[in-house]
Amino acid sequence: MPVLTRPENMERITTPALAEKFIAEQIADIRAQVGGSKVLLALSGGVDSSVVAALLIKAIGKQLVCVHVNHGLLRKGEPEQVIRVFKDEMDANLIYVDAVDRFLDKLAGVSDPETKRKIIGGEFIEVFAEEARKLEGVTFLAQGTIWPDILESEHGIKAHHNAGGLPEDLKFDLVEPVRILFKDEVRVVGKALGLPDGMVYRQPFPGPGLGVRCLGAITRDRLEAVRESDAILREEFANADLAGKVWQYFTIVPDFKSVGIKDGRRCDEWPVILRAVNTRDAMTATVEDVPFALLQRITDRITREVKGVNRVLYDLTPKPTGTIEWE
Repeated sequence: MPVLTRPENMERITTPALAEKFIAEQIADIRAQVGGSKVLLALSGGVDSSVVAALLIKAIGKQLVCVHVNHGLLRKGEPEQVIRVFKDEMDANLIYVDAVDRFLDKLAGVSDPETKRKIIGGEFIEVFAEEARKLEGVTFLAQGTIWPDILESEHGIKAHHNAGGLPEDLKFDLVEPVRILFKDEVRVVGKALGLPDGMVYRQPFPGPGLGVRCLGAITRDRLEAVRESDAILREEFANADLAGKVWQYFTIVPDFKSVGIKDGRRCDEWPVILRAVNTRDAMTATVEDVPFALLQRITDRITREVKGVNRVLYDLTPKPTGTIEWE
């Protein structure tokens, strides 16, 4: 069985050599634990689940079944990246589920943030469970649990976000190969496994995805405005060499409009709010001092390229008093 606690004298994984040593140890542990059984994994495309997937593919190949659920709340290009990296490049046993309409129909008219979260989380479990019931011979469930998850759940800071939730008829033994690692170590291991930088160094992303950045009741047109403006912001930050220097940056579209002028005519359209913060532990955060010329360029592109938007605002609020996300 894999180690379930982090040894006190364990050296922090900071180099490719230490990552390769960890990978070799985990491959042996996974093979011993799993044997010839199948393993199921919900592959979101996030750092933790992607590293677990790459590690399990190396250890047991097609015995791993990855399920990627596209709920319509991912950032631009992310479902395509998951398919390209894992199915095309790693030849993974990948099931892609297009559940966009299913999720967005359930979310129609729901404006309360906590209710939105519960619907998204509950529906994800339902879709995943449906796919799991179609499979035979699966006895293990792989999860991207990491050491801070364990510590925070033990100290009552938050519920262990990976554990539990599946219906009673789906009982699996857990495989958690990065359970004893911190996030920075997971990234080093991911790099050693050959995952692309865009996946390894992916920004923190909320579980409900863009659902909590399309404020209030989610509409498809406003959701697309969030997705497209977010893609422009990420592209411009990358071009300005800020991508690896700012901890988290994203866009928000609120559920109200303001008057503006486009093509010489009055228009009532949405604003886009930019958020860019730095933090060590997410408990406090400072606002990134983005060059004004870059803000002007981002504003110009968003107002020209994103349908239904006529203003761009920059959120100058640190944490506290503002949280990092708006919902």
